[in-house]
Amino acid sequence: MVNYWPHNQGIYLNHEVAYLFAHIKQKFSKNLSNNTKDYLYIDILSNSVKHKLFSIVLVELEILVLDLVELNVSLQSIQILKEKIFYDLIQKVIAHFLIEYGIDNGSIILVQSKRYNYLQVTLLEYKWLLENLLTYLIFGSMYIKNYIFAFDTKYTPIKHVEILLEHIMVQISNLAVFMILENLKSLSNIITFLTKHKLSNACYISIRSLASFRNNLFYQSLLYLYIIRPKYIYSNRYKVCLISRKGLIARYIYAYRLEEFIRLSYLQLIIITLIELQDFIMPKFEKFLLILVKLILYIFINILGNGIMFFIRIIILAMDSLQR
Repeated sequence: MVNYWPHNQGIYLNHEVAYLFAHIKQKFSKNLSNNTKDYLYIDILSNSVKHKLFSIVLVELEILVLDLVELNVSLQSIQILKEKIFYDLIQKVIAHFLIEYGIDNGSIILVQSKRYNYLQVTLLEYKWLLENLLTYLIFGSMYIKNYIFAFDTKYTPIKHVEILLEHIMVQISNLAVFMILENLKSLSNIITFLTKHKLSNACYISIRSLASFRNNLFYQSLLYLYIIRPKYIYSNRYKVCLISRKGLIARYIYAYRLEEFIRLSYLQLIIITLIELQDFIMPKFEKFLLILVKLILYIFINILGNGIMFFIRIIILAMDSLQR
């Protein structure tokens, strides 16, 4: 049986929010290995440190929700202030994480988004997702626009809200690690920082492995920004990262993304056009190629078969001539 998220504010909504946070905390208590086929910034951390970071993000999200409820902030105010709310949340997560490990956080600042593909994409997408998650958690499903997701707001599955919360937790954790690494700048500083405070995954304790890791993340962000993301927007799909028994996994949900489509650059629109042409041409090309291969095989088999038969006949005639 499908359980649905509460429509409006009240005791039922408060109960579901409290249960959801407790349930999520239990889910990431064990395996947090990356099984998404993507590189994540949190991969650089050991499993125990990832668990601590996830716990901090969950706590800060819970505090944020309680503060917004206590201040009686309206939905319109959240929509207007979503960028500031997002930045403040990231800053608090970073500060909390560094304090937890006894690290001075005075030099950690939010880097400029224009310099980094990963940060550009994150700020474009997760402010919007955070706004919707906060709407579910504070006001209920009736305040979500009816066309955004693949179901009526009156019948929003609890699992859907759980998916949004898990995904935002993973991405905020990623962003926090990204900010810390970029503030450290050099590879040697990062290695020293990770080893000194016992934060690192054993796979990334050398400069070579760390350099490869950062290069892979850079190219992945570039690919996502200009090719993968426009394709997802065009298809009204959204890739989410979830917590499972196997670790972190990737899944897809439906999301209305017309507003993002309108804001795509010319280069991204060209890529979408090429993808559309590929979808139109490839099936026909594959069909033509299949027919061509069948024709070549037919001709080859017939020529080869006739050639073998002709050769056998020559041998038989030669043998008859010798016997005579």
